[in-house]
Amino acid sequence: MPEYLHPGVYIEEIERGPRPIEGVPTSTAALLGEAERGSITPRMVTSYKDYQHWFGDVFNDHKFLPYAANGFFENGGRRAFICRLVGEASATAEAAFGDFIVRAAGPGAWGTRVFAKITPGTTKRADGSSIGFRLQLAYWHEGATPFDPFTPDGRRMLPRPVLAEDFDDLVTDETSPDFYGKRVPYIDLEKSETNQGPESSALGMLVRNAGVAPGTRPADGAQLLAGGADDQAALGVNDYAGARAGGRGTEQGLAALELDPYRDVALVHAPSISTDIAKTVIAHCENMRFRFAVVDCDKGQSSTTALDPRSTVQDSSYAAFYYPWIVSADPRTGARKMIPPGGQVLGVYARTDVERGVFKAPANEIARGALALEYEINDRIQDDLNPKGVNVVRSFPGRGIRVWGARTLTSNALWKYVSVRRLFIFLERSIYEGTQWVVFEPNDDRLWARVIDTIRLFLRGQWRLGALFGRTEQEAFFITCDRTTMSQDDILNGRLICEIGIAPVRPAEFVIFRIFQNTAEAQR
Repeated sequence: MPEYLHPGVYIEEIERGPRPIEGVPTSTAALLGEAERGSITPRMVTSYKDYQHWFGDVFNDHKFLPYAANGFFENGGRRAFICRLVGEASATAEAAFGDFIVRAAGPGAWGTRVFAKITPGTTKRADGSSIGFRLQLAYWHEGATPFDPFTPDGRRMLPRPVLAEDFDDLVTDETSPDFYGKRVPYIDLEKSETNQGPESSALGMLVRNAGVAPGTRPADGAQLLAGGADDQAALGVNDYAGARAGGRGTEQGLAALELDPYRDVALVHAPSISTDIAKTVIAHCENMRFRFAVVDCDKGQSSTTALDPRSTVQDSSYAAFYYPWIVSADPRTGARKMIPPGGQVLGVYARTDVERGVFKAPANEIARGALALEYEINDRIQDDLNPKGVNVVRSFPGRGIRVWGARTLTSNALWKYVSVRRLFIFLERSIYEGTQWVVFEPNDDRLWARVIDTIRLFLRGQWRLGALFGRTEQEAFFITCDRTTMSQDDILNGRLICEIGIAPVRPAEFVIFRIFQNTAEAQR
């Protein structure tokens, strides 16, 4: 209660009525797989050019993460967390510079193609001494011979590094804006501190050894990083699950995506994975509740009668299965390349969400970048695949290559459509995030009325957008939060129970026109 201790006018701010609920993002994707280089900590990218900066380019004919990222952004995707995966036997390249170590940004043999150079900073004091030090990093694709590209002679040598970074005038004073820990990723082994800011290096980080005297800076020198190694074994379920193991000092993959910084992820896709890994990805989405998985078929699946993902993969309403593979242009060479359809489909999801809404089925949309299909699908083939939950990508003369299916992998008819499941994910999470203020409020009739008004205001907006079915609000949804939903025991134990009924719109999957010939004479 406010205190009134002296005569005068008091102004107070009070809250009445509903609090607005903001819709959560639905098109933020997470892409998992092997990349050319980079950190195994998930990083958001907003374009394929951004992906190339942090994770490199196409590097292997059988590693499809770059193709999936390119297809996602080409089809309208805007935000994607890239989860680079490595095996347990991988190792990180590094090189010693006095009491400091320059370490590659992530594990893998790619780090041995990183050239590091530390020299005095270019800004000088009055006596001619450098204020700080300069860290320069350069990286070459596999097959090139690295050299020092930062000398006058090196600037004329070929091939040039595909990426170079220059951090000048770094200092060891923590109060300075040029402190190396504020501009370059670093690990302080003595303090067990790690910093990787949003503008950190894509190639390396500084590691400060334990016991180093304050003010000590790295020794000058120039050398290639050494000791990096790839795991020769193929990635397995444990690598996608992503717990710390072997050469992985941090969580990767699905384990990393469970952390708070990545809670905006709504779509999960790992291109060209085995059935066991697909089950792990789907289980992750089911456990997280607010995520949806896109699963690819296997390459060369010519027999459609044997294609039954509900039996071979998983019966789930949190995933959708797409067939067949598509032909697209390689983003590096421009040559035709057979790739999984998931990246393009994920972009169609994001584009549909932005242009129409999550309630619109992500189907009957052009797959941008698709030049041809591995197998042509006709009506008879789709008659067999559609009831099994297989969403096909089809080529229609004069209309292009389109996603022509919008079903989940579940056998439960209530959750048959992708748009229905994703609409409920959107509504549930929006209400969950938008009603956190209710916790620890006095549990009485006034609170129940505010909760009802808050949720009604949100659902009314969704109904007006076309997400809910019904001519009136009463037909579209109902909200009950009173003594009919809560017993006295619930109230005494601090439980507020609110029941919400929603009538989602479903896609017009089968459009039927009945036409007949009317030969009856006009009646007077």
